[in-house]
Amino acid sequence: KQWSAENDGKSPAEATDINLCAKSIAKLDSKTLATLKCCEKLSLSTNMIDKMINLPGMTELKILSLGRNNLKKVEKLEDVAGTLEQLWLSYNQIASLDGLSCLSNLTTLYCSNNLIKSFSELDKLKANEQLRDVLFIGNPMYSEVASKEEARIEILRHLPNLKKIDGEFVKPSELETAQMPPSE
Repeated sequence: KQWSAENDGKSPAEATDINLCAKSIAKLDSKTLATLKCCEKLSLSTNMIDKMINLPGMTELKILSLGRNNLKKVEKLEDVAGTLEQLWLSYNQIASLDGLSCLSNLTTLYCSNNLIKSFSELDKLKANEQLRDVLFIGNPMYSEVASKEEARIEILRHLPNLKKIDGEFVKPSELETAQMPPSE
């Protein structure tokens, strides 16, 4: 209702872009979200959401923005597994990349400033063959390496199909270095 009032009385069921950022939302309601049949981009950033819910009926969803919430884990994305292309999860409390392997068309994952402790966690993204653009900077795993450059190489060792890491395009030299055995 609030969205409708702020958008000249338009029906949210017909909208392709729903922006509910900074609305103090703490809980998601699957019944309400299920009515958003035409929604391609759902923006729920900067709220107080602590749990993801199933998204039945959101058959057109391509971009899901959940940055700056209180999420601890990624889950319940099966309903949008075939359509979701971009998932924005930066500035949450996510420590594991479980729950993403079902997203067959995922091209973009923004997951910076979370609690991912190890680069080995990136192996859980190997099933996401379309993944090309990632943000991981600001996660504790970066403290495992001496520099941002080393972090990029380490990410490429786990995900060699990436074209962009932390906002910068992958250089051929980085890919070449990542394909070499790590020096002890």
